[in-house]
Amino acid sequence: MNRLLGTIAVIVIVTSTIISQNVGAPGERKGSGTVVLKAARVIDGTGAAAITNGVVVILDDKIMAVGPASSVRIPSGAKVIELGDATLMPGFIDGHTHIVGRVLGDPEAGGSTFRDPDSFLTLLGARNAERTLMAGFTTIRNLGAPNFDDMTLKRAINEGWIPGPRIYGAGHSLGITGGHCDENGFKPGVADGDFKTGIADGVDQVRAAVRYQIKYGADLIKTCATAGVLSEGTAAVGTTQYTYEELKAMVDEAKKAGRKVTAHAHGAEGIKIATRAGVASIEHGSFLDEEGAKLMAANGTYLVPTLMAGEGVEKLAKNNVLRGLRAEKALSAAAAMRNSLKIAVANKVPIAFGTDSGVILHGTNGHEFTLMVEWGGMSPMDAIVAGTLNGATLLGAEKTIGTISVGKFADIVAVPGNPLTDIKRMENVTFVMKNGVMYKQPN
Repeated sequence: MNRLLGTIAVIVIVTSTIISQNVGAPGERKGSGTVVLKAARVIDGTGAAAITNGVVVILDDKIMAVGPASSVRIPSGAKVIELGDATLMPGFIDGHTHIVGRVLGDPEAGGSTFRDPDSFLTLLGARNAERTLMAGFTTIRNLGAPNFDDMTLKRAINEGWIPGPRIYGAGHSLGITGGHCDENGFKPGVADGDFKTGIADGVDQVRAAVRYQIKYGADLIKTCATAGVLSEGTAAVGTTQYTYEELKAMVDEAKKAGRKVTAHAHGAEGIKIATRAGVASIEHGSFLDEEGAKLMAANGTYLVPTLMAGEGVEKLAKNNVLRGLRAEKALSAAAAMRNSLKIAVANKVPIAFGTDSGVILHGTNGHEFTLMVEWGGMSPMDAIVAGTLNGATLLGAEKTIGTISVGKFADIVAVPGNPLTDIKRMENVTFVMKNGVMYKQPN
């Protein structure tokens, strides 16, 4: 009897120990305590002039105060971080990423769809997500991923298993059979999709595809309104694909569930059709003309120019990595992109930042700021606003992220020096905080 009671006691002790341990998810990573950041200047993301000798006070995961050192009280016991001649800004928002899988130009990328296990591509996504975060991008819109892998990454990040940006995911991109969002270039039957994988023709299939993406967690809907650069096939890069009726059905169905639709569109006519149908943003917009720009401005439709993608595919075409029609399309779109952003800015189209990362290397996203100024003629401040407040507004998240404002999440980054006088500073992020957690500090 004594031996039995002893055994029971041991079982109870061991079981209690196991229960007391954190065997579930570690939980969303949030800051704890009071932290004060000091830097030579603060750009708050609203477009207002930089604050000289700026101070930001954070309590746990929220911003409690921001302003010049002369007017902000430093709480007693706070951890103070002196960043010196640096500029504090809101965490950057990349509005066009493909975080899952290999990067264009990877020698193994050609047969990735059929050779790489889904789990492998998701693991690469975890690495890509960390690189993106360390580049200062605390939030991303992921515009297309197979098998809802963007939702898998989002969950792993939100539960605290891995570091990464806040993800707004679209699930599968929606496109016509044989269009840019389809898998082309294979023998019949190898890569045939349906509404579940985003391949939908006609109004009824489009509605079903939208519902299916939302069922499995899509925060927004991404569609291909025109042909594209990298897809196989004979269509010119700007050829229209979905009709107005199909795109309008897509927008209406998404709206019922409180979701927005964003449209990949290179060609001028496809841009106009998608804008009239009510999409929230046009991705790429390479061949945007003045009529289309005026229409976008009147409808409040954002342009996400993805200039890095244009620069990237142009280099790959010139280096013979892209060949044939894909090379021709790459060179044509890249040349047009040098003018489209200027047309958009001149016509007061709202601009949000996006890189199309996956076409370009993850973690190099900050170079887009440079191109927005050098190619598009934007001011450094306007480029910064495009990557902060405008990105948050496009997401519908401007109440919680996008500016350094009291009550918002403590998503804060810093670059050395002053990006208003040298925009290339945005490519060298030295401090990263997300939700009040510090992921990167100067050496």
